[in-house]
Amino acid sequence: MIYKEKFKIGLKDIGKGREVSNKAILEYLENIGAYHSDSVGYGINTTEETHLSWILLDWKVKVIKRPEYGQVLDIHTWSRCIIKCYAYRDFEVYDENNNLCVIASSKWLLINNQTGKIVKVEPEMADKYQSEIEKSVFEEKEIEKIKEPENYKSSIIYEVKRKDIDIIGHMHNLYYLDVAYETLPEEVYKQRSFSEIRIMYKKEMKLGDIVNCRYSKENDKHIITIRSKDEKTLHALIELK
Repeated sequence: MIYKEKFKIGLKDIGKGREVSNKAILEYLENIGAYHSDSVGYGINTTEETHLSWILLDWKVKVIKRPEYGQVLDIHTWSRCIIKCYAYRDFEVYDENNNLCVIASSKWLLINNQTGKIVKVEPEMADKYQSEIEKSVFEEKEIEKIKEPENYKSSIIYEVKRKDIDIIGHMHNLYYLDVAYETLPEEVYKQRSFSEIRIMYKKEMKLGDIVNCRYSKENDKHIITIRSKDEKTLHALIELK
């Protein structure tokens, strides 16, 4: 089942050259994924009944052509496959001329939001998503892991603020990209927008958490490592290219 929605690029969604920003793209993708789950009975509106929530683990996004302010985007999403407690969801973004602008893949984990425990996706739930098993936007079926760099060039300290927190009390996944951009050296930040984005979420962050954000560069990849202040916990790895 391919689920479709249209999104218009607004003022808050643009960056350099009036082009859609990476954060806005992620927001559109997150929203259409939520709307799809709503439509099959496992979204935000039914969590009190089902006690189930999807937790995002990975993003892989490639921008092919960057649309501009005011354009209406036609976004498609589908469940690519569901394995045990995991689900893979892919996306395609088209502009008003039906040009393919963005492709993306994501990995999600199903949890019981009362116990916080991981749960298996039951067959009747999986059936409602009608997975498109043969339709994948990337050649690689699995989203490759980001390797944590051994060395770094610079770092900043960040404290999680109230504006960062989502409805379940964790730092919203979109704001990890904000933190990554804050971590970039000024000369690198000025080079944006990056056309390839990888985000690997490892451990949630909560209000008041103080984290150490490290910047590394490996070949043409800019890698941001987010660890707890005591270095014991890896919260996320973000790769920009």
